[in-house]
This record gives sequence, structure tokens and C-alpha cells, in this order.
Amino acid sequence: MSGTPRQILGDRLRDALKAAGFDPVRGDVSASADMRFGDYQSNAAMVLAKEKKSNPRQIAADILSRLDVRGISAAPEVAGAGFLNFRLESEFLDSALGALAADPRLGVATAKIPQKILLDFSSPNVAKPMHVGHIRSTILGDCLARIARFLGHEVITDNHIGDWGTQFGKVIYGWKHFLDREALARDAIAELVRLYREVNRMEETDEVVRRVAREELVKLQAGDAENLAIWKETVELSWREFEKLYGLLDIRFDERLGESAYNDALAPLCEELQRRGIARESEGALCIFYPGIPALAEKPAIIRKSDGGFLYATTDLATIEYRLKHWRPDAIWYVVGAPQALHFQQIFAACRMMGIEANLVHIAFGSILGEDRKIMKTRSGENVGLAEVLHEAVDRARKMIAARQEGLTPEALESIAETIGIGAVKYAELSQNRHTDYVFSWEKLLALDGNTAPYLQNAYVRIRSIFRRGEVGADPGAAIRISVPAERLLAIKLLQYAETVPVVLEDFRPNILANFLYELANTYHSFYEACPVLKAEPEVRASRLLLSELTARILSHGLSLLGIRCPEKM
Repeated sequence: MSGTPRQILGDRLRDALKAAGFDPVRGDVSASADMRFGDYQSNAAMVLAKEKKSNPRQIAADILSRLDVRGISAAPEVAGAGFLNFRLESEFLDSALGALAADPRLGVATAKIPQKILLDFSSPNVAKPMHVGHIRSTILGDCLARIARFLGHEVITDNHIGDWGTQFGKVIYGWKHFLDREALARDAIAELVRLYREVNRMEETDEVVRRVAREELVKLQAGDAENLAIWKETVELSWREFEKLYGLLDIRFDERLGESAYNDALAPLCEELQRRGIARESEGALCIFYPGIPALAEKPAIIRKSDGGFLYATTDLATIEYRLKHWRPDAIWYVVGAPQALHFQQIFAACRMMGIEANLVHIAFGSILGEDRKIMKTRSGENVGLAEVLHEAVDRARKMIAARQEGLTPEALESIAETIGIGAVKYAELSQNRHTDYVFSWEKLLALDGNTAPYLQNAYVRIRSIFRRGEVGADPGAAIRISVPAERLLAIKLLQYAETVPVVLEDFRPNILANFLYELANTYHSFYEACPVLKAEPEVRASRLLLSELTARILSHGLSLLGIRCPEKM
């Protein structure tokens, strides 16, 4: 089979449109929302009728007279106002599934035009703990990297950490005056946060502390050896703590350049932008104005303050220049929350004024809410720590598995608990539309029913148990024969995996893949209820075992693209 059913039918439809004198670009085919009316459908006749002010059913008849789908679909039907409905032939399904079983990529083609993509995500701040607000950027960014790589793109993942700023004056002052080395060794970030908070509290009533902390920051920025050494140690200690969480999440980065890496480029960048007329002074500050862009006409980007200080906009522009020179990407994707939308509009517009042609994309997302539907906080009003969330997920999963499975070794229990707990947190994020806020609920995300990771992982485990129970394996060379409705529904759903994965990157929505996997698990459940597998006649049994094997492979592979592993037992 060359292409997915949707692609094959689309190609045939475009040929028919061209033969009928219509624009072939209208020949799009999609999976039917209601399988009672066919497996695939097209509204091409209705779109063309609206453009030409004609009768859609007459246009549909004209298209059908030139449409050849023999060997793929039964004769297409015209329904409603002019929908073209296609029903795949059983022989086509049998052949397509055989090809799918032999394909290590499960039918998913690589991108026709592979790109080099730099993906900027996670970006925690040094000397501060990662918190629940980092979940969306970190997990969404990693998932998009996995899918883009699988589709054949070259991806560079860059963790642009916040390792520079005014907080370091306070941290360095605290380090010099009341650092607890034992506490630093036990939990570096907790100790750094304690130092920062203590100095912050002292500054409220002690002008000397406030002045000296500012002086420590100036000394750091001027390259003072002692302060630089303290700063470097705080960065490395913080990164070690971050790496523990990234290890738990199975996330790795190709690049780790923080804001400090671009300090030396900021002043020359400002001078260059001013020389080229892209930036000009206003009330002592250097700003980029956007007179030709209505949405930004009254929203200039400040790149140098009146006191000579630089801002995030300056660093981001310098970072883009470095990335283009060093990596030469075709695109740079930023996985950053929706509140930063204006910032990225300003940055991207400035880049266009600078003549930068790379595709710059802000992949925005909403917030995670507590069960009170407010931004998730601790009782004291602080951000919930990411480490606490992940460890609690594993702990809850451990208790759930221990209650279901006896005789597991401590090592096996811990491995399964980690797989399920971390998978549950990831899936709770990735199954949501990234643009919307969502409520974080322990009860829902660890449930064994509903659209959750544990439900999908359990579906995989149950399929694998069929093979263990029957002491058999699937024969990849077995003939697949689709004969009953439940088999047919499962067959079509399996073939749609290859149609689903590439769509994720069209609007950066992993929830499309998550929802497909959930539908696949439900479809298999209906198949298993209606179709005996191990007790079937030998030929039917071989066919159904192969359908089961394909389902397990797609569930496992699809979850792996989401960054989620499948256990063999639950």
C-alpha cells in the first residue's frame, strides 16, 4: 500500500476533480464522524458548489462519473447536501493491514521536506525550584521533539535557563553571610531559596543589607572572581537538581545555554539596531517601534532601559542571532505560556525588521488549575513544586499497584509505579488542548477507566496477557481476514494511526494523538468483547492475534511519542 487510505482516496478524488475541470486543491478527504455513512468522506462538491453557485449534488454526480476507486472502496455514495461517502473494501483492508504489520514505522511516512528545528522549552530559573507551572512547557516540548524526530526532522532541544538577574545579588550576599553547607549538600535549591528569602526579608528593614546586596550584583556583573565562583556553583548545583527531575521524566537536552551566555552580545546588538534605524531612543530608553503593525503600534519593545540595563527582549534577540549563526535552523519553536504572547509578537516582528527569515513560532499554552479552578498553589500560597507532584504521582501509583498485584519484587514494584505515575502526569497534560486551562485531579489522572494513561497502559497489558495466556505469538506473515463489523472497525482505526501522527505538528496538538489512542483502546475493547481470539478457528485466530499485536504495537508506539512507557504488568 502506497500511502494511507485517506491519502489514496484524496489522490483519486483530485484526479477526478482535475478531469472534471475543477480545482484539485479542493479534493480533501477526512475520516467520517459517523461510521454508519462510510469510512471516509469529502465535502468537495459542497465547497465547489458554493464557489460556483451551483447545485452540489449535480457537481457530486459530475465528480463521481470521473472517480475511479476500484480496489479501494465500494462505489461512493452521495449523501445529504452533497457529501461524498467512501466505504473501504474488505480486500483492501486485508492487504493494507498486512503491509502495516510488516512496517516498523506502522505506516507513518517521514516528512516530505525535513527541517532543522530548534525547540526551546522548560527553562527553569537557577536557585529556584521547578514548580507545577513548568509541567506544561517541559512535557509538551519533549513530546513535540519526539514526534518531530520520528517524522524525520532534525531537532535541537535547548533549555534556555534563567541564570542571570537581580536575584543573584541577594543569593550571593546570603551565601557569604549565612550559608549552611550541610543543608546545601542535602538540598541545594532549598538552601538557595532560604538564602534569597532571608535576604529579601532583611532588606525590608535594613538599608545596609539592601545596598550591599545590590553591590554584590554589580560586582558579579563586573566579573568579580569571588562572586563569579559563587554564581557558577549555584548554577551547577541547580542544574544537578533539575537533572534529577529530567531523569525521572526521561527528558534530555542537546543544548543548555542560559541567559548569561549572551551578556557580551547585548550592548553591540543595541548599537547595531540603533545604527540600522530599527531601534531609537525614547525618554532615555532604547526602543523598537512597530508603526506598520497595528497590533503593536502603541506597544514598543524596550531593549535598553534609561539606566543602561537590558531586558528579556534584548537577550531573546541576541539568542536568536546566536542560534541562527551556530545551528542554522529552519525554524525555532518556543513552548512558553500564553501570557508571553505579546513579548513574542514583539520579538518576532523585530526579527523580521532585522531581515531574519527563519520560521519563528510561539507554541502557547494555558494554565494548570487546582480543583478549586484557581491557579494551583500550596496552602501557603506558593507554587506547587514539580518534584512534589512527580514523587506523589509515583507514590500513589505504587499503592495502587501493590493493592492489585501480589508477589512483585520491590524493584519491579518501583519500576511499574514510576512508569504509571510519571505517565499519568504526562498524559494529563498531553490529552488536553494546549490552549485551554485544565484542572489537575489526582483521582482522574490515575483512574483505570476514562481517558487516562493508566487506562491505555492497562489496555496494552491486557492485550499482551492474551499472548502469555495462550502461550502464543502473532505470526507477522499470517493472512488478515476481516469478516465481522467489530474487526472492520478495529482495522480502519489501526490504519488511521499513520494519518493521525503527522497532524499533531500542524497546530502542535498532542491531544490529537492522545485522543486517537484512547479511541483505539475503546475500539479494541469492543472487538475483544465481540470476537473470540484464542478460541477462534486456526485461520481466524491467527488473523485476530495479528490484529491484537498491531493494536498493542500502536498503543505502545503512540504512548512512546508522548514520552510514556508501557509496563508488561499492572
